[in-house]
Amino acid sequence: MNAIFLLRAKSETCYIQDDSSVRQGLEKLRAHGYSAIPVIREDGSYAGSISEGDFLWHLLACGGDIREQEKYLVRDIIRPDWNPAARVDVTTEDLLERILRQNFVPIVDDRGLFIGIITRQDVIRHFKSNIH
Repeated sequence: MNAIFLLRAKSETCYIQDDSSVRQGLEKLRAHGYSAIPVIREDGSYAGSISEGDFLWHLLACGGDIREQEKYLVRDIIRPDWNPAARVDVTTEDLLERILRQNFVPIVDDRGLFIGIITRQDVIRHFKSNIH
């Protein structure tokens, strides 16, 4: 299985810029109904992913006033070691191992630029359609 066939391209993927405010990040997560979202840098490289829990812990530490969240940036609260990106040439075995633990796997090209995601749902659909 080639990961490129399962890829949801960046243009079809919801993500946040790392220089977005925490408030903007929360609003985007809420608007799309996701529990986690990829974060990319201005140069297009993958910075990490951020989850509802990351926002919650930040709000608990800094206060819950949403207007105050304009002064904090997403890059300051992401956990760069959580949900690391896989290269586009990821092995099937590695992809399956990661998709068991995560709802999506961020995919980067050989330059580290974010090109999209592979979702657990897409992997399951692929294998379901190949059962017959």
